[in-house]
Amino acid sequence: MTRILTNPDNTTASGGLGRRTLLKGAVTVAASALLASRTEARDFGANAEPQRYPDPDIVAIDPKRFKAKVGNTSIKRLYTGCLWAEGPAWNAQGQYLVWSDIPANRQLRYLDDDGHISEQFHKPSNEANGNSFDTEGRQLSAERTRLVRYEHDGSVTTLAEQAGGKPLNGPNDMVVHPNDKAIWFTDPGYGAISIYEGKLANTGSLQPYQKEAVYRLDPQTGQVAKVADEPFKPNGIAFSHDYKKLYVCDTGITHYPQAENVVWSYDIDGAKLSNPKKLIDMKLDGKSGFPDGLRVDTEGNIWVGAGWVGPGYDGVQIFAPTDGARIGQILLPETCANVCFGGRKRNRLFMTASQSLYAVYVETQGAHFC
Repeated sequence: MTRILTNPDNTTASGGLGRRTLLKGAVTVAASALLASRTEARDFGANAEPQRYPDPDIVAIDPKRFKAKVGNTSIKRLYTGCLWAEGPAWNAQGQYLVWSDIPANRQLRYLDDDGHISEQFHKPSNEANGNSFDTEGRQLSAERTRLVRYEHDGSVTTLAEQAGGKPLNGPNDMVVHPNDKAIWFTDPGYGAISIYEGKLANTGSLQPYQKEAVYRLDPQTGQVAKVADEPFKPNGIAFSHDYKKLYVCDTGITHYPQAENVVWSYDIDGAKLSNPKKLIDMKLDGKSGFPDGLRVDTEGNIWVGAGWVGPGYDGVQIFAPTDGARIGQILLPETCANVCFGGRKRNRLFMTASQSLYAVYVETQGAHFC
């Protein structure tokens, strides 16, 4: 994402408060300040001192509903040195994670067995953003101008470059349905409206070639069909744990002042979507950050990479699927673009956050194979 708009703090204070209320407010402010300073001061470097358990940056807002916190584990920074880290995807067969560094025009790979980082796994990557794997273990990438698949023989197949007879704006993220192998993907167009993350389309529009939308690629016919266009700029995408719903992050506020920082929910009806609604509102204590990428765990909870607010907000925010209530947080010292469950038990959360890759073990599992 680019051209970030500052979101003002709408928090206000009213007069006439009693002494107990004022004291309670003072304690809250002090605690928030302490948390903010602690988040900024934490050393995630290779030679950092061990973190005392339980990790204070894994926050259970609603302990009855957020039960994924592990008391004797901590957040680890696995790598730093990216310009803008995005698109983590887990390959179960190879036991590795791949992610993108969009402005550096490369993709990196983390090997789970010894922690080795391949810094140029794919380079050039055509400024790829989101990644996934299909049911055959082939990598899918949302490049600046197209959706592609890396074949087992090393060749690259273009899956989609157009929709409705017009060029795609710039694919962002995708998911694969295990039953019919269909690929659902978003097309917000950031790669066509930014030199830093792509190449300017020079069409004079924030919609470089057409209205931003969500699409479904039929694996049998290769047809690309629009399934939703309510989000201003549809970004991260994920199925619910039971594949009955589709969740889509809206980061349209980067370019449309009337947009909202929300996560949309749709009912899945075969190859179509229905009943669009704003399930999650990213506001917290009067501030609102971007919901960028997301994943879902086996209990149905929605894990959203978020940021552009600051300490006490940036990182991963976890929401309940029934009412969209915020139930937990993983606080990071950087804005978090996207997340992915991986590891041998699928119980390790990987987080691409600005310049770095982080990971933490959780007491739940990713609901999907990637």
